[in-house]
Amino acid sequence: MPSSVPSRRAALGLLGASVVAGLTACTPAAGAESSTADPTPSDAAAPTASPSVTPTPSPTPTATKRIRRTFIPDFQLPPIVGGLASVITKIPTKHPVVFLTIDDGNIKTPESVKLMAEYDYPASLFLTKDTIADNPAFFNAFKAQGSLVENHTVTHNINMVRQWGYQQQLNDMMGMQEYALQQYGRRPTLFRPPGGAYSTVMRQAVADAGMKAIITWEAKANAGKMDYQVGNSLRPGDIVLMHFRAEFAADLAAFRAAQLAAGLEVVLLEDFLGVA
Repeated sequence: MPSSVPSRRAALGLLGASVVAGLTACTPAAGAESSTADPTPSDAAAPTASPSVTPTPSPTPTATKRIRRTFIPDFQLPPIVGGLASVITKIPTKHPVVFLTIDDGNIKTPESVKLMAEYDYPASLFLTKDTIADNPAFFNAFKAQGSLVENHTVTHNINMVRQWGYQQQLNDMMGMQEYALQQYGRRPTLFRPPGGAYSTVMRQAVADAGMKAIITWEAKANAGKMDYQVGNSLRPGDIVLMHFRAEFAADLAAFRAAQLAAGLEVVLLEDFLGVA
């Protein structure tokens, strides 16, 4: 049976907005502004005895958000079985949704905050303690926009599957669990392995660290273009990988073009999985 988890993003992002019942919800440009031109007084001579009237100023234009659709998830996250967390590479769904995930946290620029707000994208932020410890508060801006912080370890050892046993892996995960709770008020529920490699030992450590699933990907925005492991366009249920890198703007633009071309709505993965 599909889970009936309402979209937390819909409740947070819209005050009194109606749900749009069509794919056109993701077509209008995010952050568009509506404005009314100020009335311009005429230079023609006014009648002699006419008093001057001060024009009423127009209201300041305000940014308008896209109206998000509400999707009732048609996929249920598998439970922990045999002490092992599940591995999710793509969400099998008939809904026109796509999930944006952003890793590491190395490069922190105001531009990335501005673009995510302008496009009104929620994302799962798989952050690494060692790369964000210089400025953890930077990511509060994304959290305020509706994104969530998830676990990408303390050290980002891309060889942890080969080099470390169960206890070392668990320690690295638990260190990030506690750091995320301290900095952002929530323990992560999802884990992304550095480099993407995982094992049965890692699946056990993830479950024992209190997380629900390992999240990988089949599509990524990289070096200003989209790379696909399957096909040549985004598909419903795709989990897209990005990074906080110098080319953030170009990568996000590539993702946006692919997302709009595919007619997909960007939905928070945690909302869809019911682990927000």
